[in-house]
Amino acid sequence: MKIKRPKGTNDIFGKDSYKWQFLENEIRQICKNFGIQEIRTPMFEYKNLFERGVGETTDVVQKEMFTFKDRGGREYALKPESTAGTVRAYLENSLSADVQPTKLYYISPSFRDERNQAGRFKQFHQFGVEIFGSFDSSCDAEVISFVYELLKRLKIKDVVLKLNSLGGNECRKVYNQKLKSFIETRLENLCEDCKERYEKNPLRVLDCKNPNCKKALEKAPTTIESLDEQCKNHFESLKKYLDIMNIPYEIDPKIVRGLDYYTKTVFEFVCKSEKLGSQSTICGGGRYDNLIKECGGQSTGAVGFAIGMERLLILMEEQGIKIEEENRPLIYIGSMGDLGFEKAQQMAYNLRQKGIYVEYDIVRRSVKSQLKYADKINSKYVIIIGDNEIETNKVNLKDMDKSEQREIELSNLETEIINK
Repeated sequence: MKIKRPKGTNDIFGKDSYKWQFLENEIRQICKNFGIQEIRTPMFEYKNLFERGVGETTDVVQKEMFTFKDRGGREYALKPESTAGTVRAYLENSLSADVQPTKLYYISPSFRDERNQAGRFKQFHQFGVEIFGSFDSSCDAEVISFVYELLKRLKIKDVVLKLNSLGGNECRKVYNQKLKSFIETRLENLCEDCKERYEKNPLRVLDCKNPNCKKALEKAPTTIESLDEQCKNHFESLKKYLDIMNIPYEIDPKIVRGLDYYTKTVFEFVCKSEKLGSQSTICGGGRYDNLIKECGGQSTGAVGFAIGMERLLILMEEQGIKIEEENRPLIYIGSMGDLGFEKAQQMAYNLRQKGIYVEYDIVRRSVKSQLKYADKINSKYVIIIGDNEIETNKVNLKDMDKSEQREIELSNLETEIINK
């Protein structure tokens, strides 16, 4: 029986791997511009980290986590997202003792047992940024400006930034009561999941994708209507900072995000996409001032976001955004006979030590097949070394782009190529 990869996973290789490298390089460069350092956390954590951080009432925890036990009976989960693990690392490694803010980014696999559909996988990859140590709305604006700049550099078009505020703890209490009263009159029209959420966490009902639930909740009260003075000022100053940076946005009171840890600012970058759905969220994030305290630390301001890498690459392809061409070999060194092969191997290694991309024949092809291979890999220059070339110290250097060739001394080849 032929073994296949699990559904909801992908093999990344060849030119696809180059697209990923290109995107990762762009991300790392802009992180340098913003002074954000990389963090790498384990692929799995104790299960209760996500129950505590992400929220027991979320679909992620209730339905989508891959969990397992070790021989000692301890429960773990493959990480469904990276914010909770980053917070755990921030606390465990006492990063709060350093000069604040702490700015971290990750590019990491995540795992959710989701139904297979366009742009959603059981193993997927997220790029995210988390900034700890500031309650000020300028921190929210910095995080949003990062995403805006990244999408601009990638030349992604037709993107809309949508904003909302969930308010702080007291605002949420007031709003939850209003929302429960509203939902109570419409319970019979809601799905079973929403009826359960209504009891445990009514805000989660607003995040339901069921068309019947969405219709029943169209006129639900908004979180913005329940903001106190402090949260109103926070939201207004955020909008002012975005205006200063000329970053356009829309207010969307229906954004609540799917994870329990968000407070005050929540945002999404949305783009029209046929492959990902008519209105595709390519980035989501917000402020989560309570999460570090929930995980055992001190009250700490925190803002972050995550972008699905697969979804981003699908969107770039759909919009016809050309990713830079793959690094091509500067020279292919072909050979005839044992002496020619040994010389080709020696010269290739010498040039590689100088940082030059060189290929030579390690399959023992015919000369004709070697030339076809050199053309297929798009090598800039090609030479063939045989007994005659070694004896005369002469070789023909062919420029594949110009279809021109000239004779040079074999002993000068390395110098010639290094100077190209």
